[in-house]
Amino acid sequence: MIAKQCNRRDFMKYLSAGTVTACAPVFSCTQPFPPLNFVFLLVDDMGWSDVGCYGSSFYETPNVDRLATEGMRFTDAYAACPVCSPTRASIMTGKYPERVKITNYIPGKKPGKLMPPEFLHNMPLEETTLAEAFKQAGYATCLTGKWHLGSEGYYPIDQGFDTNIVGCEYGNKNSYFPPYSRMYDGNSWSLRLEGDFDGKYLTDFLADESIKFIQTNSKKPFLLYHSFYTVHTPLQAKEADIKKYEEKAAKLPPHPGPRFIPEGHREARQVQDLPVYAAMVESMDTAVGRIMETLEELGVADNTAIIFMSDNGGLSTSEGSPTSNLPLRAGKGWMYEGGIREPMIVKWPGHTAPGSTCSEPVTSTDFYPTMLEMAGLSAMPAQHADGVSMVPLLTNSGSLDRNAIYWHYPHYGNQGGTPCGAVRAGDFKLIEFFEDNHVELYNLTEDIGEHNDLAQTMPDKVEELRANLHAWRASVDAAMPTPNLNYDPVADEASHKRQRERAHR
Repeated sequence: MIAKQCNRRDFMKYLSAGTVTACAPVFSCTQPFPPLNFVFLLVDDMGWSDVGCYGSSFYETPNVDRLATEGMRFTDAYAACPVCSPTRASIMTGKYPERVKITNYIPGKKPGKLMPPEFLHNMPLEETTLAEAFKQAGYATCLTGKWHLGSEGYYPIDQGFDTNIVGCEYGNKNSYFPPYSRMYDGNSWSLRLEGDFDGKYLTDFLADESIKFIQTNSKKPFLLYHSFYTVHTPLQAKEADIKKYEEKAAKLPPHPGPRFIPEGHREARQVQDLPVYAAMVESMDTAVGRIMETLEELGVADNTAIIFMSDNGGLSTSEGSPTSNLPLRAGKGWMYEGGIREPMIVKWPGHTAPGSTCSEPVTSTDFYPTMLEMAGLSAMPAQHADGVSMVPLLTNSGSLDRNAIYWHYPHYGNQGGTPCGAVRAGDFKLIEFFEDNHVELYNLTEDIGEHNDLAQTMPDKVEELRANLHAWRASVDAAMPTPNLNYDPVADEASHKRQRERAHR
């Protein structure tokens, strides 16, 4: 193992944890030779059905589809939150967002009938991040793209990444074309744009940078966290790609049903046919293919695990409503399946059966312990307290020792969702809405679209799951919203009306 130099931050972290040898690595290394590399591909706002291998017939994703034929595709994989920053925190820490106190996208806070609780805008430095764990084990670590987990002093470089390519506090940008405004301020941004970026579409530029990192570090173990900004708004793509999908859309038969249906105070898109969004999806897929080809060309594909995931559901009820998550209900910002169920693929050469499928529920907290075990590194249960290793699933050697998965979103989302919490146990999922405390119950095996609310007909199951949800909230010290004494229902309804009018212009 490569020795880790000890700085003041590390010293204080280990000291506070009660570690006697403050500069010693957190765990011992038992990894096989050659070490297993990791490429983690996290797409922003991609819906469960936004790729071909999950059912899309309009978007073209041959490279992601090929990844599915080479690895394991998960049908019931979940983000820890229906919006981005909390899910990203759960990946980095192996904890539910409630433990990390990042429960909404940073820095969003929007009151309604309830006043959402305060939350952290920087991921605490006291957390031993996934990147730090691998860095301490001798890995070269790189984040390329979106961070959205803290401002200066809490950037990727402060949280275990040796290399940071444009990761900062911003969750989006004003343009996918140079100068990529709002990505970084002045000097910080320009320092990360050394090289041939002039005129490049942002998704292409970030793929170039990740490829350079792999090429530079192919002779030693590496962790690449390629965090796409796409397919987040603004809806921008290369003209040739947009034209391709305009022609494809023009040949589609008329949609047999309504293009939008009511969802709360909003409307949810029901058809995938927006050319600019399809073009953004294709650019993402091309980047995935280029990274996979680089691994093969360098001869490291056989000892590199690839993980593909999205941070929350597809955007279907707001900000242009560019995609449909059917057969799932709603989308980003909602606690229905369209907001939290994600496309997820894991390729682990020599361990995952090519073209295999797993239907056991997993969640984004699980990556931390899973990746440690895959690499032959010791577990860190105090850190990844809410994660469960998926290795038994990946190797088809067993199931997970977990009774339920939980969510807590005490905020109003930009997409129309309201404060709520949820629990999935087996086939059943219960959602508790905090404005009026009503609950909805669904059997996801029989009703993946959450159309048939069973709360009135299965009171015993409601009581059981609600009690479990409340006990879990207490165990993670989840902050709850409070009554908003300044709530104006007339103004709120006017705001909802404006949002409906803008939703799918």
